[in-house]
Amino acid sequence: MKTSILIVLLATAVTLFSCTSSGTHESVDYAGTDSDMVTSNSDIADQSSLAKTADLNFKVANVPRTSGLISVLTVQYGGMVMHHQMLSNVISSKDIDLGTDSLMKVTAYNTVADMTLKVPTQKLDELMNKIANMSLYVNERKMDIEDKSIDKMVSGLKLNSPARESISGEKFKEETINDQIYKLRIDDAVKYSTVKLHFYQSNTVLKETVADDDTGAYNIPLFEQLKLALFNGMHLFASLFITLVNLWVFVLAALGVWLAYRIYTKKRNLSRQLSN
Repeated sequence: MKTSILIVLLATAVTLFSCTSSGTHESVDYAGTDSDMVTSNSDIADQSSLAKTADLNFKVANVPRTSGLISVLTVQYGGMVMHHQMLSNVISSKDIDLGTDSLMKVTAYNTVADMTLKVPTQKLDELMNKIANMSLYVNERKMDIEDKSIDKMVSGLKLNSPARESISGEKFKEETINDQIYKLRIDDAVKYSTVKLHFYQSNTVLKETVADDDTGAYNIPLFEQLKLALFNGMHLFASLFITLVNLWVFVLAALGVWLAYRIYTKKRNLSRQLSN
């Protein structure tokens, strides 16, 4: 009798232990699966909430040509050039006389360019490497990554907040639009990365022959000046002769007065001689 009771108790204990052990293993398996799922979801959330920005400062052989290549490359990667500025600064300039009407202008200048690109985030690293390969050397390369997961969560909570129901119509509409715009900006910053480029080239020396803009430097050749002087003299003599011809009345009057004065003087001298 005692033996039968012991056997029953032992069988019951074994059964309970087996059930407990099985339950424990099953709980561990579920816990491990849940942990893997949380980790996987966390990684996906992190990757989909990262906003990347990059800066690149480098030297190139030719700034205008590199600007064109970067623009084409950006479009090929599904991006867009948001800003492009190219500037040439004159360092020094000198004019060398080549003759009476021309000179050689020698100018030393440097050329720089700034570009802002917007490219898909998944293409950022590849694009940066391609641009770096265009350079003679890179002065600075920088990348910043900002986690936007909290901003996205806050934006979602604002859009779905029950407190919005207590806001009046116009204000509710305005806040809703602002929150939606904020969410779109976050999504855009995550989907597309901003790249700022600054590149330059060695100083360039340009030689060009140009017309002399100093009017005082222009002189007529010597023989041309002599010919012009003779012509001017003849023209002046002809003008004087024409003037005298136009004044013939006054010339005759003056001649008559002079003759009358001579006759009068002779008569007076003659009368004096006779009286003596």
